[in-house]
Amino acid sequence: MPFMLISTQIRLETGPTNVGDEFSDPALMNYLGARKTTMLGNNFSEYHVDEPARLVLDKLEKIGYRVVSMTGVGQTLVWCLHKETE
Repeated sequence: MPFMLISTQIRLETGPTNVGDEFSDPALMNYLGARKTTMLGNNFSEYHVDEPARLVLDKLEKIGYRVVSMTGVGQTLVWCLHKETE
């Protein structure tokens, strides 16, 4: 999984942070300490961690991910990360 998106709400920059969707690598989600949840009314699942995005970004950097871009979408902050494949 060379690309990854993480996001958080602007007023929640201290957490939680969305770190994956239902198709994300379970080993990576376990490394991040993420839990898989399905919001009432949604037909998809997401992975969340209680930590702020800054700590998640630090963890991902340690295993080779680099931020490619970052943007704000409405009230959401989104980071796109990439890891070189070996």
